[in-house]
Amino acid sequence: MTREQNTTTRIGPLRGVRVIELAAIGPVPFCAMLLADMGAEILRIDPPGHEKTALPQEEAMMRGRSRLTLDLKQPGHQALFRSLLPHTDLLLEGMRPGVLERLGAGPEGCLKINPALIIGRMTGWGQDGPLAQVPGHDPNYLAVSGALHAMGYPDRPPLPPLNLVGDHGGGALYLAMGLLAALLHARATGEGQVVDAAMLDGISSLLTPIHAMRKLGQWSDVRGTNMMDGSCPFGTSYETADGRYVMVAAVEPKFYAALLAGLGLDPADLPPQYERSSWPKLRERFAAVFRTRSREEWAERLEGSDACVSPVLDLGEARVHPQARHRGTFAEPGDLPAAAPRFSRTGTRHAPRDCGAASDCLQRWGATGTVLSALRSMEQGG
Repeated sequence: MTREQNTTTRIGPLRGVRVIELAAIGPVPFCAMLLADMGAEILRIDPPGHEKTALPQEEAMMRGRSRLTLDLKQPGHQALFRSLLPHTDLLLEGMRPGVLERLGAGPEGCLKINPALIIGRMTGWGQDGPLAQVPGHDPNYLAVSGALHAMGYPDRPPLPPLNLVGDHGGGALYLAMGLLAALLHARATGEGQVVDAAMLDGISSLLTPIHAMRKLGQWSDVRGTNMMDGSCPFGTSYETADGRYVMVAAVEPKFYAALLAGLGLDPADLPPQYERSSWPKLRERFAAVFRTRSREEWAERLEGSDACVSPVLDLGEARVHPQARHRGTFAEPGDLPAAAPRFSRTGTRHAPRDCGAASDCLQRWGATGTVLSALRSMEQGG
């Protein structure tokens, strides 16, 4: 059977792409979820005893997988793992640098088995450098990148923006982009390679516009004094009469003019928009006006206008917002976010929660009878 015939039950632009995911946390399973939603077929390999140890929030990312338990410390399991590589396009791992090599599954050996293989290596600090072996989590990488220092109020400690910037933005998305770029190269040349994705690198890349502004003297290292850090009066949130909030992002002059009109303020009675010395007084003026109406009243008055004002919704409210409902942003089951982005021709969808036994997956991939017999024996507890 051809690869296309093997994957007729899946949809998406990555239909036919085969991925082995070595169990990890954070950005690796999130990246695998994205690939699965776009049609790739994922085989996740768990170490013994870890098949059901994912955190509850991580289980939501485990869709689109077949799963196999292997102990890569055992020579027999190492051999079985190596026998899977000729059938694989992408190998994902998120271990500390050097661990994969000590397990006998380092990139050099894997590429000898499959020269077109793409090996995505996800770490926080990178594969080398003085911190390469140091453990960390999303906020640690944010801290060292400079991103964390730039976030928050000037009189309070910096506050991490969930794990969206490190794990998912600077980690999983950069890993996915690197994997797909390398896959294009491999299909054109037959040459595989290693994709070294570090959250520190990805976060720093995301900060490119901020670094550029700083270099031009348009960004201060003093937190809470910049145009886009929530300190300017036309780019921040305000409390409303009911104790909720609206977000204002009327940065450009034409949007600022629409904001003033919506607030019922005369520009002649206010200082110039970009006069920073007057921002504290201007913010107090805006705050007083926003406290005169509820969040819903302001949303009805300003949302959808050029004033760039939006209600600050909690996660439950966000699911039923008219724009989200129109787009189908949340998909059944479980009201989790739908697959993104969207494609006009190939489509995407939530990958199925359970993609069946690993032996069935490998049979679709064209594995040999010896490999399939070993897998089925393991699945049956033999």
